Amino acid sequence: MTTLVITLSDPGRRREQIEKAAALLRAGRLVAFPTETVYGLGADGMNEAAVRQIFAAKGRPETKPISLLIPDASALEQYCRDVPQAAYRLAERYWPGPLTLVLKKQELIPPVVAACGDTVGLRCPDHPVALALLRAAGVPVAAPSANLSGNPPAVDAPQVLRELEGRIHAVVDGGACPLGVASTVLDLTQSPPKILRQGGVTKDQLRAVIGEVEG
Repeated sequence: MTTLVITLSDPGRRREQIEKAAALLRAGRLVAFPTETVYGLGADGMNEAAVRQIFAAKGRPETKPISLLIPDASALEQYCRDVPQAAYRLAERYWPGPLTLVLKKQELIPPVVAACGDTVGLRCPDHPVALALLRAAGVPVAAPSANLSGNPPAVDAPQVLRELEGRIHAVVDGGACPLGVASTVLDLTQSPPKILRQGGVTKDQLRAVIGEVEG
């Protein structure tokens, strides 16, 4: 396939270009786009066939779950169950931002997203392009980093193309990612919560909001 590059250099066409990318996501296509951490490789998180394309494009094992990006904390109960108050406190403080919360998933989430497990990671990204795309798409977006599995994450559109050109349908060129490091992943399904991956939010920052944290 030919990978379409969707540019946002013309402010007058920005909304039109974002909607073009959102329409591709709704149609089950793969679209890479910037977040504040790294570029994500997005698919409609409710479309199992679309999510499976992510694994194929990246060469990613299907035993590895994929987090979902959402536009705000109001979607927590839609996609998760038994949501603890700690999740809302953290979302209020660090969303939008580089923090992924692992929670018990609702049954509507396709098994492939959770690697057939019982939990799912959710994050609200702090990037205007990502947020605009999520709102326009109207679906939670499964979005691991936009790179071949095992390689460093891409932090700009040219790097995405060097890795994935011909493997994905489009990339939204929103410039370089400001942070360039992955999000912190925090498992809230255990007590005390445990950091599964260190990233843009520190252990001390988490403790300041919810108290004891492992990892």
